Amino acid sequence: MKEASFYIAENNGKLRCLLCPQNCLISENKTGVCGVRENIDGKLYALTYLKPVAIHLDPIEKKPLYHFHPGEVILSVGTLGCNLDCKFCQNHSISQDFDVSSFQGLKEVSPEGILDLCKQHGYKFVAFTYNEPSVFFEYMFDVAVLCRAEGIKTVMVSNGQINEEPLLMLIDYIDAFNIDLKSFNPDFYKKICGGEIETTKQTIETIVKHNKHLEVTMLLIKGANDNKEEFEDMCKYLSSLDKNIVLHLSRAFPDYKMEFEITPIKLINSFYDKAKQYLNFVYKGNI
Repeated sequence: MKEASFYIAENNGKLRCLLCPQNCLISENKTGVCGVRENIDGKLYALTYLKPVAIHLDPIEKKPLYHFHPGEVILSVGTLGCNLDCKFCQNHSISQDFDVSSFQGLKEVSPEGILDLCKQHGYKFVAFTYNEPSVFFEYMFDVAVLCRAEGIKTVMVSNGQINEEPLLMLIDYIDAFNIDLKSFNPDFYKKICGGEIETTKQTIETIVKHNKHLEVTMLLIKGANDNKEEFEDMCKYLSSLDKNIVLHLSRAFPDYKMEFEITPIKLINSFYDKAKQYLNFVYKGNI
């Protein structure tokens, strides 16, 4: 547990978290939306600091990153919690359905411990992934700073729901990003994900502005975010930033709170053809 960054005190002992656009107002002994940042005795604490639930070695393409050191392996680190509540979440057992105080899978690994693992085995890459990394900001930042000093490259796999100040503090220490762009419809973000699209767009624009490697993933769900006009607007938007932004179209399987048909291959192919009119690099995933 570590005192969190980016919060202010408000009236009646409540704390305002300023890490993400939820801007949660947190009462004593309560957490924000993410479930892992708690008001304890008038200070906000990051409950999962030093507490990964998963440390695995993955192919870098699994992030997915196809144009960033292909063929390499990457040490992937994740904890608990998320600042969205996507009804179709594929990782809800660690992002939503948990209690930090009783979760059985938590380890204790310091940032130095992550670095030692990399140096011991010769790993050149670390990914912050599985759950939403921005909610374990302090842990991610401390690991990333150590990795940068040792020439180890870092990757953030994120929903992009992070406020500008923390993103700017972090961005010089992250080498590549994969950002989920879940739809191009603000109502979808609000009703299905519990968030808002403009922050994710701002995050994407900041990454491009800082010349960081960027790939974008869209989980295509039939009957939910498969409006072709909205998708075309998304492709135009990404193309206006950089036609070389890599787009991954991922097939969806029903999970968590949402029932739907597994994304038909025909629909994936149709959206792929549309994206290729605007972007140079488009890939189909989960098929």
